[in-house]
This record gives sequence, structure tokens and C-alpha cells, in this order.
Amino acid sequence: MPETLDSGMTRFPISLVVAPDDAGKRLDQYLASQLPDSSRARVQQLIAEEKVLVNGAAAKPSLKLRGGEKVEVLGTTKPTPLRAMAEDIPLDIVYEDNDLAVVNKPAGMMVHAGAGATEDERNRGTLVNALLHRFGQLSAVGGEVRPGIVHRLDKETSGLIIVAKNDVSHRKLAKQFASRLVKKTYVALVHGWMKQERGTISSRISRDRVRRTRMTTRGPGGREAITHYAVQKKLDCGYGKYSLLEVQIDTGRTHQIRVHLASLGHPVVGDTLYGAPRELRGKNQQKISLQRNFLHAAQLELHHPTTGEALCFCRPLPAELAEFLKRIT
Repeated sequence: MPETLDSGMTRFPISLVVAPDDAGKRLDQYLASQLPDSSRARVQQLIAEEKVLVNGAAAKPSLKLRGGEKVEVLGTTKPTPLRAMAEDIPLDIVYEDNDLAVVNKPAGMMVHAGAGATEDERNRGTLVNALLHRFGQLSAVGGEVRPGIVHRLDKETSGLIIVAKNDVSHRKLAKQFASRLVKKTYVALVHGWMKQERGTISSRISRDRVRRTRMTTRGPGGREAITHYAVQKKLDCGYGKYSLLEVQIDTGRTHQIRVHLASLGHPVVGDTLYGAPRELRGKNQQKISLQRNFLHAAQLELHHPTTGEALCFCRPLPAELAEFLKRIT
């Protein structure tokens, strides 16, 4: 099995025979599971370019496999290069000077461009675009797609994020993150009552080999990830039991808090990717839902990259989370 479509060691065509256990899967789903480190969107692009044959013929991504088919991948493909573009989007600037800015990112906004059906869809509405319009110049260390971005927040996570305005500051800030000197504190509402009032989760995290949009603590290998939590409040209401947590992370892995808490059986409210229900049903059968994850980056502590001054920034829960908490209590 090839490790990646872009590996210089990969020889094309790649020939696969669909196993009986894979019968019923869509062609794009099957290939994404067989080609680690290749997203489903990337596989769909290959199929659209007719670089995938099933029993010698081109096929659609939605083709349902029966088992026994010969699937050939004829070559690799390169996605259209992404580029950041300035957009006039309002920003909540918590702090700024000549070296850095701290922004309170809303839920629903991607930090930088990502995979999508068209270039416009991938590039529009990002935090980076808003930052370019506001500041004009950002550090170039992260490349053309991620100017100024030292660390990230998930799309549906709100809260504080640090932006570097020049390369020197970027490298110094990145060094603080790598040395675990930046203290990041989150607020999370999770399903159920935690067994312990406080604890540390240190399960390694890797990408799920079947569901490529997910991360997992159950896969082989993975990267070190450390999450600390403390219960702030236990809720027992008409919609069930919940724990309001303060969470701190020593590492910054993809979906770290979400996958770690879900691994304990306590998914973040609203996080349907990791097992949270789409709706909460009350004792009176009334239903409510949260259209985002109940996860907010509430506090950041670091040292200024130029002066060395200790900095601490805080932002309370956004209105939609505060209102949701009121509704269920």
C-alpha cells in the first residue's frame, strides 16, 4: 500500500483489488482508506481527472463497489495552489503592536484556506484574509497561505489566537510554543459527569485511517498530546448531565481537546464529528441544538517576542455559548 500519492518513491499505476469486506463502499471512500495521507477531496480530484480506472474504465466517485474489482490509480495530481487574499471582514482585535496581534476569532471562521470544491470557496472568508485587509503586512514564515499564523484554532472553535506581524517575531513566538511556554486555557462543555474533578489525558493522537476528517487516540504511533482538565461545574438539568471544564493543553495537535475528551466518553457539546448528538432532547421532549462546538479559547499567556514582557489576554464566552448555557440550566 503506498503511503502517499505524492511520494517520490510511488510507482504508477497503483493496482488494487477490492476486498469482500469493502463491498458497498463508494469508490472515493474506498480509495481514501487505501491511500493514507490522501484526503477524500484529493481522491475525488483524481477521479475527476480520470486518473482512476475501475476494471479498465473511468468511474464516478459515488460508484458502489461490489468486491473483486480491479482499481488502478494512473498518476498523481496537484491541487491548484492556494493563496491568501485581503477581504474586508470585521475582526475583534484584543491587542496589537508592531510585532504581534491577538484576535478573538469567532466560530465558523477558518484560520486559513483549506480544501474545497473551487478556489473561491477555499480562499474566501478566512481569518488570514481579514488580517491582510486589516494589517496589510504579516510575517512570511508560514508561507503564502498562512501569513502571520503561529498556531491555529478549529473552524468551530472560538477564542484567542496570536498573529505575528514580522518574521523575527514569528520565529520567537513559534519557539515559545515549541518549548511549551505559552499557556492556553479553554472552556468546554461536555456530555456527562467526569469521573474525576481534575485529570490529565496523555494519549497519542493520529489521523483516523478510515474517516480521514477525524483524529483518533486508537491508531498506531501518533504524536504526543497532553491535555489537562478541571471541572468547574457539574450540571444536572432537563436536558441531561454535563460538565463545564477548564482545559489547558501542553501540545497543539489537530482536534486535540475534542478527541481527548471524546476518548473518555465525554464529547464536547455540539461536536458531532466525535460523537455528540445533533440535538439535545429535554424531559418535556423539547429539542435544542448548538450549531458549533462548545469550545472557547478563553485565555492566552506568553512573553512578548521583543521586550520579554509577560502578557495575559482573556475573552469571555461568546454570546451564543453563554445563551446556550442559560437555556439548559
